[in-house]
Amino acid sequence: MPARLPDPAAESPIARTRRARRMLRLLEERYPYAHCELDFQSPLQLLVATVLSAQTTDVMVNKVTPTLFARWPDATALAGANREEMEVVLKPTGFFRAKTESVLRLSADLVERFDGVVPGRLKDLVTLHGVGRKTANVVLGNAFGVPGLTVDTHFGRLVRRFGWTQETDPVKVEAAVAALLPRKDWTQASHVLIFHGRRTCHAKRPACGACPVARLCPSYGVGETDPVKARTLLAYELAPGAELPDPPPGPLSDDVDRVG
Repeated sequence: MPARLPDPAAESPIARTRRARRMLRLLEERYPYAHCELDFQSPLQLLVATVLSAQTTDVMVNKVTPTLFARWPDATALAGANREEMEVVLKPTGFFRAKTESVLRLSADLVERFDGVVPGRLKDLVTLHGVGRKTANVVLGNAFGVPGLTVDTHFGRLVRRFGWTQETDPVKVEAAVAALLPRKDWTQASHVLIFHGRRTCHAKRPACGACPVARLCPSYGVGETDPVKARTLLAYELAPGAELPDPPPGPLSDDVDRVG
């Protein structure tokens, strides 16, 4: 069983930074293929898909967007779409009336203020209807190559469990994690943490006994610790040719930065 780490509140900033970066490296080894799971071919498609992903799954959004963009391929077409027709297309994503309103207004903003082109700056993106920092960072990181942290529910839950921060406000969470990780790693770190949250560190029953960062996590034990039982909780695909690692070893070894 991994040694229980001390309270992260007693951890020095340097120790926390070292631990966070080591945890990220281990998670990158588990999910070398982590990526944005929304399908897109342009910044506009990613922007709209991200707006539609609220309160539904990426899988569902990916089923709907091909029809949406085939019928309305650009911002001008989207802004001028018939509301009732769009509602029918978006209905499977849930909250389809509100989402239709968001897409129509977002597209109108793009046409009126940016000539129908998605801007590549955070300060411009967040002025668009329905676009906050999370959505903006998804678009910047994945469509423009501008590093950003995507603080969704998975990301926020994991960084609090990891003891990287205890903040709950997304903007404060983003700032706290940004201070721990190199800027160049922000976008991939977002993908890796979201993958881990969806596949291993679940909200209700995390698979602690099959977690690659168990030895570094102060929340070890909130979920299933038995390695065999924990593996049954895993919900992810392995990279080609990869195998699940052996269960986590025993107490922290000397080469691991301890908290404090």
